[in-house]
Amino acid sequence: MRARLNIADVVGEHVRLTPAGKGRLKGLCPFHKEKSPSFQVDVEQGYFYCFGCKAGGDVFSFVQRVENLSFGDALRQLAEKAGVQVEAKYGERSSRDLYDVNAFALSYFRENLPGPALDYLRRRGLTDATIENFELGYAPEGWDGLLKRARSRGLSERQLLEAGLLIENPESGRVYDRFRARVMFPIRDHLGRLVGFGGRVLDDSKPKYLNTPETDAFKKGELLYGLDKARAGLSSGAELIVVEGYMDVITLHQHGFTGAVASLGTALTAEHATLLERLGASSLVLMFDRDEAGLKATLSGLDQVLGAKFRVRATSVPSGKDPADALLAGDDAGIRQALAGGLDEVKYRVQAAVEAHGLETTEGKRRVLMALLPRMQNLDPLDEGAERMRSLTCELLGIRPEALLEWIGSKAKRRSLTDTHLAGMSAHRSEEDRELALLRQLLVDPTLLAKLDGTTPWRNEAVRKVMLAAQGARSPDDILEVFRGQPEEQLLIRLMFEGRDTGAISRDTNQLYEQRVTAYAAAAVDDIQVGLSIDSMRAEVDLLKRQVAGAPPAEQIGLLRQIQDLQRAIEAEKRARRGSA
Repeated sequence: MRARLNIADVVGEHVRLTPAGKGRLKGLCPFHKEKSPSFQVDVEQGYFYCFGCKAGGDVFSFVQRVENLSFGDALRQLAEKAGVQVEAKYGERSSRDLYDVNAFALSYFRENLPGPALDYLRRRGLTDATIENFELGYAPEGWDGLLKRARSRGLSERQLLEAGLLIENPESGRVYDRFRARVMFPIRDHLGRLVGFGGRVLDDSKPKYLNTPETDAFKKGELLYGLDKARAGLSSGAELIVVEGYMDVITLHQHGFTGAVASLGTALTAEHATLLERLGASSLVLMFDRDEAGLKATLSGLDQVLGAKFRVRATSVPSGKDPADALLAGDDAGIRQALAGGLDEVKYRVQAAVEAHGLETTEGKRRVLMALLPRMQNLDPLDEGAERMRSLTCELLGIRPEALLEWIGSKAKRRSLTDTHLAGMSAHRSEEDRELALLRQLLVDPTLLAKLDGTTPWRNEAVRKVMLAAQGARSPDDILEVFRGQPEEQLLIRLMFEGRDTGAISRDTNQLYEQRVTAYAAAAVDDIQVGLSIDSMRAEVDLLKRQVAGAPPAEQIGLLRQIQDLQRAIEAEKRARRGSA
């Protein structure tokens, strides 16, 4: 059968292919995100290979991967394309048997729709065309209506049990219909295969909704209701609207919002993300009937995989109604308003971290960075969510993008994110910033003043005064006493609080905290001094460069040598700093 199939035709249904040399075609890989094509098809040999993600194989393995099929189902699908009849081997169990049994059940449910169920659907605002398009039906009252019909058509109880259409009493062995007195919603996978059903009661009895149980074909953690219809717009960049109920999906489609889908009583999963990425989805809107606190909880608990693969927002209809009821009341504008706004997942995570920890202190900034690190550390250029989070974090914390990337890439710095590191990451850093950071550490332990060589030319006047007054001080109180009632007092108090932001430190652990802070302060003093030394040498280099431009040729050589010596010294200081990090 492989000889009757052109792999380029099969792959071309999923990938836009262009010539890439004799007998070869290329395109963007359907198995991972990429901007430049690394996926190739060898038409003569009948194989594909991706130089990016290393996926490769023949036409059968391609269909298996791209459509998420077993080999048997891929074989049958391709056999239909090639016009070849494939017979199942003895004892082989095929999910196609389940599709056929479900199709039989659907015809039974559709036949029983006229009556109370049809009246209910029309009261909910559905047109006859929509009811037909979504193949809605009704499972009548009674214990064995479907079972009797199946027996009359030669289907066995075992086939219906395997499809989840019957329930067996383990004590008596009696079997009966699973779905009774319910409006029936056929559930198809992204390929349009009928894998199961959802049923809704017409009254207030419980459970309100009942789904097909897990079968070989029905895996609710991998299914999205309505995806077979919504997937058509994904390749062109359309947003996928994730709602909570079958009626929401159907009503939205009827009103032109054809990107609507619903999960089957589960949260969105990594399996959903893999499937949607493969189908070309790039943006998800979670439209739920909840208040803002509920939407925030939804985003907070969202699988990180989804955030890494898609732009995600959470929103609700302004009227507070669910989408189906809002549209029934004629509030199409409210739906459009909800889809245009909402809480952005990346912005929400950043704002939540800032609200939890604050940006007023270095400790707060440190905690914000550590809270956001798991989401920011994916450096894949195609992960737009991580890139947006890093950009927003830099903006809010006032740090340089390149410095943030360096910190993310350094495990040592992530383990011990010091005040010095934060000062160095600042977009507005200066020698005075370092001086204040140094003063903050000396207020933690004034005896560290002895580590300074006394030659530093302080640029900040307040720092210069405090350094002079701190000679011989044994505690922060000794230093504060000198500046009681003076302008420097408020600066010192602020720096003391920043240096010892204990947060929720308990009494039992306070002693250990004090020991760690003191040890950290000693290391920070060394680090800051190195930074000040580097800044001073850089300033001297800048001065010499300006002098070179106006100096006679004979003097330029000497100035250039001085610049080289200073640059070597700067690199040596940097290496020493990295070695101690």
